[in-house]
Amino acid sequence: MNERVMVLAAGMGTRLMPLTGEISKPMVPVVNRPVMEHLVRLLARHGFHEVVVNLHYLPEAITGHFGDGSRWGLSIDYSKEERLLGTAGGVRKCQEFLGTGTFMVMSGDALTDVDLRGLIAYHLQNNALATIMVTPVEETQKYGIVLADDEGRVKGFQEKPAEAEALSKVANSGIYVFEPEIFELIPGEGPYDFGRELFPLLAERGEALFAWKNDYYWNDVGSIDEYMRGNFDVLEGNVDVEIPGVEISPGVWVGTGTRIDREVLVTPPVCIGDRCVIEEGARLVGPLVIGPDTVVRAGAALHRGIKWGGGYIGRDASVMGSVIGSDFRIGDGAAVEGVILGSGAVVEDGIMIHPSVKIVPGTVVDGDA
Repeated sequence: MNERVMVLAAGMGTRLMPLTGEISKPMVPVVNRPVMEHLVRLLARHGFHEVVVNLHYLPEAITGHFGDGSRWGLSIDYSKEERLLGTAGGVRKCQEFLGTGTFMVMSGDALTDVDLRGLIAYHLQNNALATIMVTPVEETQKYGIVLADDEGRVKGFQEKPAEAEALSKVANSGIYVFEPEIFELIPGEGPYDFGRELFPLLAERGEALFAWKNDYYWNDVGSIDEYMRGNFDVLEGNVDVEIPGVEISPGVWVGTGTRIDREVLVTPPVCIGDRCVIEEGARLVGPLVIGPDTVVRAGAALHRGIKWGGGYIGRDASVMGSVIGSDFRIGDGAAVEGVILGSGAVVEDGIMIHPSVKIVPGTVVDGDA
């Protein structure tokens, strides 16, 4: 059976600002690959081939990277939304592509190694109209919580309840399986949402809406903290996705064309991208991701963070617990700790930036921050 799949990639990723100021959320890198590419590789691994992706915010980055999907053995089509149609509205627009059989819908910004075939098998065994993949969570206030009975039939929902008020501790994971009859319940025009509108309607009407609970890894990369955790979980082996590069020693992956000078201290896990230069005396302490085309100058120290591609870290500079956008330049002797720095910004020589600061793309920091 070759079910068709829709990947939802039209959102703007506002909770990841300033990192998403110049890049859409599905293109945010996790260990130097767009998070959506990890999802595409998962689809290919499970034997899916026909995929459609909806687009809205910065669509060219997605189409330019994924093309027709043939690089991964897939066929990818695209659905452009001039205005956002909501999750269900976007799927309605692709009704002709999704056809007359069982189909799956996935959020394009999820990091997971879930057994997709197991999800579909559960859906078919229950003769479900719709099935929601749910994942156990601790912090219920961050998620849409799903209430289901012992047979898995969904009875209701709670939107981000406080832990003391939560009636369940499983979250809607943004991966669904549907029968084509679902289109009869989605209004023909305007925005419409699965979580806020369609699923509560199905539960209220007693339709065959089921929740598939699983113990696989899932992270919605929905905040800076979750984004960092996702990268670190990959490095630490907590999620089954491929890390690019060659593992030159346990827990140290290095891309092609990268030069590492003598007397560089590398404490795993560390992932270094293609065409990087790590100069003598630099210290790289994991979990740490360094994007492609990055220069780390002599004596610089990077600890527990993520540096996107391009730019450089200056001589004797220190970067700790931070996420740094692409083409970012940190001057000699600068110290950056616990901050989020947007793409294309500059920190001048000797500047210190304190925790909890967010710097938008293109900023030049040339005095005390």
